[in-house]
Amino acid sequence: MSIEDLEQTPQEIKLIVTEEMRSYIYEISKWARFLSVIGFILSAFLIIGSFGIGAAITANPSVLAQLGPFAGAGAIGVTLIYLVLALMYFYPSLLLFKFSNKGKQGVLFGDQESLNDAMMNMKSLFKFWGIFTIVIMVCYFLFILLFAASMAKA
Repeated sequence: MSIEDLEQTPQEIKLIVTEEMRSYIYEISKWARFLSVIGFILSAFLIIGSFGIGAAITANPSVLAQLGPFAGAGAIGVTLIYLVLALMYFYPSLLLFKFSNKGKQGVLFGDQESLNDAMMNMKSLFKFWGIFTIVIMVCYFLFILLFAASMAKA
């Protein structure tokens, strides 16, 4: 390898977005909007439900006994759990909504920056679900270990 080879800058890779790809992105954007709106609605129901279950537990302590393992958390704990669940629905729905808007704008108007932003939001969505999946798998593994340890003691 000569010095001239090292001094050459790498060629920039240019991708071409075909009409077929544009139609796919446009259709994906429509479905992403639909799913994001459903996610927003579910988030709203979870938020309303979180305060409703908290009020029900406070008004009638016998409801707390019916919650099983969540009974130790009390009304505030259950409300916080539901609020965290609502946030877990809201954030990916927001990323989908942003992808939908930017993807549709990028495809309809040939706006490269919007298409870049759409892909960034899609990357963030997959990253979120990847990290969430890893956390859930680790929790399952720990629960299995705890269960096995408790069975070994018995």
